[in-house]
Amino acid sequence: MSRLPARRLVAAVRGWRGFSVCKSCALRRFSIQPAQQKKIPNRYLGQPSPFTHPHLLKPGEVTPGLSQVEYALRRHKLMALIQKEAHGWDGLDHTVILLSNPTYYMSNDIPYVFHQDTNFLYLCGFQEPDSILVLQSIPGKALPSHKSILFVPRRDPSRELWDGPRSGTDGAIALTGVDEAYTIEEFRHLVAKLKGESNIVWYDLTKPVHTELHSDYMQPLAEIKARNKNHIQGIRHLVQNLRLIKSPAEIERMKIAGRVTAEAFIETMFASKSPVDEAFLYAKFEFECRARGADILAYPPVVAGGNRSNTLHYVKNNQLIKDGELVLLDGGCESSCYVSDITRTWPVNGRFTKPQAELYQAVLDIQKSCLSLCSPGMSLENIYSLMLSLIGQKLKELGILKNSITESHFFKAVRKYCPHHVGHYLGMDVHDTPDISRSLPLQPGMVITIEPGIYIPEDDVSAPERFRGIGVRIEDDVVITEDAPLILSADCPKEIYHMEQICGRSS
Repeated sequence: MSRLPARRLVAAVRGWRGFSVCKSCALRRFSIQPAQQKKIPNRYLGQPSPFTHPHLLKPGEVTPGLSQVEYALRRHKLMALIQKEAHGWDGLDHTVILLSNPTYYMSNDIPYVFHQDTNFLYLCGFQEPDSILVLQSIPGKALPSHKSILFVPRRDPSRELWDGPRSGTDGAIALTGVDEAYTIEEFRHLVAKLKGESNIVWYDLTKPVHTELHSDYMQPLAEIKARNKNHIQGIRHLVQNLRLIKSPAEIERMKIAGRVTAEAFIETMFASKSPVDEAFLYAKFEFECRARGADILAYPPVVAGGNRSNTLHYVKNNQLIKDGELVLLDGGCESSCYVSDITRTWPVNGRFTKPQAELYQAVLDIQKSCLSLCSPGMSLENIYSLMLSLIGQKLKELGILKNSITESHFFKAVRKYCPHHVGHYLGMDVHDTPDISRSLPLQPGMVITIEPGIYIPEDDVSAPERFRGIGVRIEDDVVITEDAPLILSADCPKEIYHMEQICGRSS
């Protein structure tokens, strides 16, 4: 593909809707293909590029493993969904608006590491704060034809001295392949054009991700549209429908995240000893993820020794794990915008006690049965129902529930010992596509977790004493396929024999 010299990008003409726009933007045609590939500026941008980070990105990639064409196809599919939703709204223009995240601060002038809003990121791959993505129908052309526009922070040497380089409009176009880019200040010109009744705006009013951009631009627009009975339409549910089914390139990213996390678990098991500080295992797990190329941990991990494993979201991770206790580690990493979420439970001294092994094996048997159901047509709710039944049977076999328990009390009793669901959707977020029902039939390309557990608090006098203070959860990441499920976390040991072998090597 031929490349345009960088100097030609600065030649500007009066263009679309009153903006100053580069000549190549004004003349090019719009399709699911990205713009004729422009030469990446020979400087650092606001995120890695093939020029500055050739070890991470190949030419044409926006983020590692994901090309401009992949992002353009996502935008095309979103506009096709809008075309279906907009049936009966013939003759109207459609404009989709998504805001980036802002920079958040932990204290005065001390920012948190920036993490982009994932719906915004999914559609363009741009990783700078204070930005806006617009997808706009083209007058005279039917959807899903559209133009894609980014509004980005202006290049500012004084701010870049402190905060690092910005991509600017030229860098945003060259890197992401969008049709046009402008500075964020120019967004107000677009807003003025959207107030009329002939424009349908698609934007999420109820949960604005950037409060300042929302209050400056979108809230006033929403009030005007509401007065005209031309209400703003939500867009999040349509983006989540797209995100639910992963492309082959996305699954490759998730395979990497799963493999990195599995290897980090093995090294953390190997480093176990008794007694051991939860904080040490936390640090070991994070180090091993980062050392293998992970960008960050996907969430604060649970590193819970002994009875603390019965607190489902225990994240203090500041206690000593004693000899003879189990540790439950629920952790994952984010690698190139996609995450993993794995849980394993093992003895820090390298040997399960008999009660620990009984309870652990029960959970493992249940998990394997649930994994076998991960196929098209089933749903997470279906698998959850089976999980509850299987847990109930195991609790009876272990003497934790009485065989005489009535059917009306059975599931209530089971939920006491496993109060969470069997799993959730997984992708760019740990709890991915949260608005999608878990009753939806599974389809090839969906990624889910399967994570049964049994938790017996130490103060539960109704349970046999030998099980009190033990909590076990086992979690794997699963891709739904036409055939057998693909276990992304398959390299992470979970058989008693294998974990004892690994942990025993450190004893």
